Amino acid sequence: MLLSLVLLLALLLNAWVLLALWFHRPHRVQLRYVPIALWLLLWITSVVCLWRGNYLQAVLWLAAGLTPVLLWWRGLLPTGQGDWADDVAYTTTGALDGDTLSLQRVREFRWLSCSEYEQVWSSREYQLSELQSVDMITSFWGLRPIAHVLVSFGFGDDRYLTFSVEIRRKRCEEFSVLGGFFKHFELNIVASDERDMVRVRTNCRDEDAYLYRTRISPEHGRELLLGYVAAANTLAVEPRFYHTLKANCTTIVYAFAKRTYPGLPLDYRLLLSGYLDEYVFARGGLQQGYSLAELRQRGCITERARAAGDAADFSRRIREGVPGCNGTASPTI
Repeated sequence: MLLSLVLLLALLLNAWVLLALWFHRPHRVQLRYVPIALWLLLWITSVVCLWRGNYLQAVLWLAAGLTPVLLWWRGLLPTGQGDWADDVAYTTTGALDGDTLSLQRVREFRWLSCSEYEQVWSSREYQLSELQSVDMITSFWGLRPIAHVLVSFGFGDDRYLTFSVEIRRKRCEEFSVLGGFFKHFELNIVASDERDMVRVRTNCRDEDAYLYRTRISPEHGRELLLGYVAAANTLAVEPRFYHTLKANCTTIVYAFAKRTYPGLPLDYRLLLSGYLDEYVFARGGLQQGYSLAELRQRGCITERARAAGDAADFSRRIREGVPGCNGTASPTI
């Protein structure tokens, strides 16, 4: 029984090391599989010794392979430097002067397709006293349990500023859930207008998006907005790795929100972000007088976003029929 448990742990350890080495394999073809081959040689030797009852030799062989791996892993640090994909090339930063929030590197891409776009990065100013609403947007590209979460701040006159916690992909690199466990991506925070941030998902990437007007008050909305800005400012000078569970588009927003609403509990739906609307609904954070099914049905903005295209009133058009956006909203909290 004990031997079986030890072998199981050895298999799990082997899987972790193999994945870590795979996601950080050398770019040179001649060296690509050398670290993996060396590790497998030492690991198999250790398991054979263990199976034969040579426990000391098994430990020594395993230590010979694991020690350099752990030292290498500890030395893997985010740099903030890389040949980044255009849409995550910069981190939005900001400064507050009285009531005026000044933002630098706000993304305003005009997307023709996923690979064709006009790059625009701008500076903007917002008056915090003009913040009126906070909307939550979830965007799905595959399995229901997983979604990307955006938070959009409304300043009146259909002016919306959308924040997104992103992986900082390098050129020609694609997202990997597994890679997010193994220091494969750095973290980025980008602010944008909805004609960029939402439209690229619905119109170019063929994702399904849902928009919900939250009950967050303007006062608490300002705190949440400044939380994003503070985190982005820190990230610009202190790079950080993305982590599929611990540092993603949901858990980081939860950390901001918990400062404003200290009683917010941890919940599995913070990890399975596709069910985040259930979590917010259960906490009373969405519009009242509707079932969650109704909020989802009326908040599905995919077709409206595709029909709006690059229209100047994109934000207004995607909110048509969304509870709380074009009529009486529930009391804020």
